Amino acid sequence: MASKPKKADKAEAEDADAETQEIQPKRKLPPLKLIIVAVGAVLALGGGGTAGYFWFSGGNDKAAAAPAKPPAFVDVPEVLVNLSTAGTERTQYLKVKIVLEIPDATLSPQIESTMPRVMDAFQTYLRELRPTDLDGSAGLYRLKEELTRRVNTAIAPSRITAVLFKEIVVQ
Repeated sequence: MASKPKKADKAEAEDADAETQEIQPKRKLPPLKLIIVAVGAVLALGGGGTAGYFWFSGGNDKAAAAPAKPPAFVDVPEVLVNLSTAGTERTQYLKVKIVLEIPDATLSPQIESTMPRVMDAFQTYLRELRPTDLDGSAGLYRLKEELTRRVNTAIAPSRITAVLFKEIVVQ
């Protein structure tokens, strides 16, 4: 009797295996069209990325290859002006030593020849400043920007790169 149940168990197990095989479909390979589309998409993305890399990095090689010229500098005579102190009895003075940064040393003679115009622009602007206009780094930045604009106006059509302070004293 014991052998009959074993055979029945084996038969049931085989039936269960057959049912699970019928339920699970056989895996098929993807269609050829799907493979071609997937490979094409990968190649297009890879090629586009590579082309973009060379397109955008191509300009950097040219800029790095060109040697940069060192800037030249022109000293401006020391400026000493009294500041605008309306309403106070105490007079305050501003002493400034300035250097002009120019992109090319060939501009130096032109700037030297127009130095009286540059000094006039400095004097008229600096005399109207109040001591509070020079407070903090923001005040000095505004002063630098305004002096750069005035120098560029005075020496037009040439241009300077920057106004650099050697010394600033408010007394």
